[in-house]
Amino acid sequence: MNTDYVVVGSGIAGLTFALSVAESGRVVVITKKNDAESATNMAQGGIAAVVDDADSFVSHVEDTLEAGEGLCDREAVEIAVRGGPTAVARLIEWGTDFTTEQSGGGAPAFALGQEGGHSARRIIHASDMTGKEIENSLLSAINSHPNIEVLEDHLALDLIVRKSPAGESVCDGIHVLDESAGSVISITASVTILATGGCGRVYLYTTNPDIATGDGIAMAFRAGVPVRNMEFVQFHPTCLYHADVRSFLISEAVRGEGAVLLSMSGERIMDGIDPRRELAPRDVVARAIDRTMKMTGDKHAYLDISHIDADRVRSRFPNIYAKLAELGIDMTTDPMPVVPAAHYLCGGIEVDMDCRTALRGLFACGEAAHTGMHGANRLASNSLLEAVVFSTRAAKAAKQEFKDRGDVSNSVGHYVWEGNAPGPVSEGVLIDYNWDIVRRLMWDYVGIVRTERRLELAVGRMTTVRREVAEHFDRYPLNSDLVELRNIALVGELIIRCALSRRESRGLHHMEDYPERDDARFKRDTILMGGSIL
Repeated sequence: MNTDYVVVGSGIAGLTFALSVAESGRVVVITKKNDAESATNMAQGGIAAVVDDADSFVSHVEDTLEAGEGLCDREAVEIAVRGGPTAVARLIEWGTDFTTEQSGGGAPAFALGQEGGHSARRIIHASDMTGKEIENSLLSAINSHPNIEVLEDHLALDLIVRKSPAGESVCDGIHVLDESAGSVISITASVTILATGGCGRVYLYTTNPDIATGDGIAMAFRAGVPVRNMEFVQFHPTCLYHADVRSFLISEAVRGEGAVLLSMSGERIMDGIDPRRELAPRDVVARAIDRTMKMTGDKHAYLDISHIDADRVRSRFPNIYAKLAELGIDMTTDPMPVVPAAHYLCGGIEVDMDCRTALRGLFACGEAAHTGMHGANRLASNSLLEAVVFSTRAAKAAKQEFKDRGDVSNSVGHYVWEGNAPGPVSEGVLIDYNWDIVRRLMWDYVGIVRTERRLELAVGRMTTVRREVAEHFDRYPLNSDLVELRNIALVGELIIRCALSRRESRGLHHMEDYPERDDARFKRDTILMGGSIL
């Protein structure tokens, strides 16, 4: 197959990019499940943007820099924050219906929420289902566009890379497993963009969907593209703790409306931890819950909003209220059992301010990319903002790249997948066993609080797993579990190696052996390229 642009991923970043380039050429969007399955679809909180006269770009920038603990790229932060109002306007043009409220008899205005780390109410939301509303509106625009084709149940395998006559490495597209047909297709394109989301499935407990296996990051690294700051994995403080439900997030906006965190014995967890209490940044809150659970032996904490007017709670959080009610929990009267869970990767594929990678023809955006905006800790609701702003910039640069390269179908030759063919795996137990090892190893050894000894043990064990997985990949037919296992094992090792190199505590990376922040030695990014830390 040949196209002008191939987009890997169907979340907010990939769909925004696709819509932004579609007038200039043919676009193929590949997604490994159905088109709506993405982290975007699960986002409850909202998109942070300065749209209120009482707020300011300066304030939003400073809040972001403070959360990032010295590692944010100020240029990236300024670009995203100042692009916020335009980003929101674009989403509205594509059909997103954000929640508004009437005030003072004037025109309706955005109903703005407040979340941890923000000094003002600037969270634009669609009730408590913002991600779903955005995803649905973008998919509607995508599906009605004549230049865009969406291929569901297509799993990316590896990038197509060649050396140009001048010795430059160039990306000419991607090899893809068509799961429904049981075949591998090679898609050539002038521009390839990785918008594959994060890697929460590397961990045993996560708020992410099952698709979040770090595929784009793994493919880029295998192709020689540098990755940055993989040690900074954000754990969301409040994932529902329930035997029958996985990965259901209790939005940070619930704390923004006044909910408090309690131990199982009823003690306030955030007292004496941070003057902002429940509105402290996520890393502070997640560590406080983790510390309380370890000290007390509690299996979970409680999030309690029962002291807030019940009608207000039901109106502000209808989706959360309904889901909990199905489970026999009335959030207006009952405390909600919660635990921290892996949520968001602040590192990723190294890109410039236009989302170009070091590999010509390859771009990356969204959670898979490292623009430098988030630093050592992402400020709540900045992820949707970054995705729209930077994927729009990527589209502008990509259109120029397409113009420069032209249609590559006649110039790059015919590519064929040289690995094993798809088929059932007779030794599926081996794959399942290694899946469990990787995720439990990462949870137990590379979690919210780390030690140098645990990381050293983890890297040795992960290297062994990766060696075994490589043998499986060479020996057995392809299937999605094997492909994703190869990716999570690699991404897990990248996280561990980055964590081992940062002998300090900063943002989301907390080392018991090195509890202090060390700006003299570590106020810098951690870079991995070809297996070496630079």
